[in-house]
Amino acid sequence: MPSILITGANRGIGLEFTVQYAAGNWRVFACCRSPEKAKVLNDLAASSQGKVSLHTLDVSRPESISSLANELTGQAIDILLNNAGIYGDEDHNDLGKVDYGKWGTAFVVNTLATMRMVEAFLENVSRSEKRLIASLSSKMGSIADNTSGGSYIYRSSKAALNAVLKSLSLDLKNRGIIAVALHPGWVQTDMGGENAPTPPQESVQGMRRVLERIQMIDSGKFLSYDGTEVPW
Repeated sequence: MPSILITGANRGIGLEFTVQYAAGNWRVFACCRSPEKAKVLNDLAASSQGKVSLHTLDVSRPESISSLANELTGQAIDILLNNAGIYGDEDHNDLGKVDYGKWGTAFVVNTLATMRMVEAFLENVSRSEKRLIASLSSKMGSIADNTSGGSYIYRSSKAALNAVLKSLSLDLKNRGIIAVALHPGWVQTDMGGENAPTPPQESVQGMRRVLERIQMIDSGKFLSYDGTEVPW
């Protein structure tokens, strides 16, 4: 049975990934800050016949990442899915209004956490058959696609994430590990808002198709949920 570790699995896109991979007969390590409060996740785990397990993880805390890595020592992980992310406060994201403290927090969660997760779970991924690292980015992290400005905190943290994934794709090639950045679309979640055009189910279905078809030649790419390549 293939396995996947999902960060930020208690709501939105992360929850939908958990639902769909569990339905697809995957072993799912569903991670969030407070599993005891994640009722939907707990219900899903209880009915999954052991396929879904909940794990405490706060990606902003290195000691939390280390604790989970120790818990899962020796466990093969086919896909390490770095889904957890934050916007960084909509009211303090634009020119003249930037909150530099929240900018730093966004980098910790959106960028540094991915690197820490990769370093912590590299051996788990190496043990697996698929050997895949995927991180949710955004077109807002694309420099070429930026035609409206603003959103300094979110844009810069996702652009930096893209750079991390590109370097990882080169550094991990000899180990047979694929690393990609994913654009989920503008999705109807707490972050995306109710006016977003893409339901979580459609976004996740698309990203799963991308991950199912991916090959080593695709490592280091920035891929949209519809399968197209996003410009850096």
